[in-house]
Amino acid sequence: MIAAAVAGLLAGYGIAIPVGAVAAYLVAVTARTGWRTGAAAALGVATADGLYALLAVAGGSVLVPLLTPVTTPLRWISAAVLVILAVRAATAAVRAHRAGDLASRDDGTAGPGPGRAYLTFLGITVLNPMTVIYFAALVLATGPDAPSSVAERTAFVLAALAASASWQLLLATGGTLLGRTLTGPRGRLTTTLASSTLIVVLAVRLVG
Repeated sequence: MIAAAVAGLLAGYGIAIPVGAVAAYLVAVTARTGWRTGAAAALGVATADGLYALLAVAGGSVLVPLLTPVTTPLRWISAAVLVILAVRAATAAVRAHRAGDLASRDDGTAGPGPGRAYLTFLGITVLNPMTVIYFAALVLATGPDAPSSVAERTAFVLAALAASASWQLLLATGGTLLGRTLTGPRGRLTTTLASSTLIVVLAVRLVG
């Protein structure tokens, strides 16, 4: 069971650490809205990773052939959603800057609340089926050492969930620190526009 937990931790960090469009968006949202919303968003990402880890250990060999044909369309949808969110954030930042409201931190009215952030990040992460293919490939690659009992599979999934959650919360913390540092109107506007541009670039690379 310990081996399964270690494998789950490594798998969870392996899928979570590479910085992509979702991670960039997580940092940007946290910088604008604060820790509570950022933490909820981080847990949304981790929930999706844990769900896919569960699907992988439950029946990865069956799911991979079924998901492969829809991988590309879902990646396009995910990229489109991220681009739309980035454009909306940039537009809102410009409008707020012109109105002189960007200097104050979000009170929950100009950005998503924790519940909405959780569902949003859960949704955009679920749209990437490469996560379940990644977990399934790792499980299948271990051959006879793959988690087989209910206890081992549970340990693998919980460890993967914990690894993803810890990393996403670390990113959210970075976003909080960034938001506290750039409290001026110009700094907030610059950061929002820069992060939106980065999200668009990473989203395009997602389907490139």
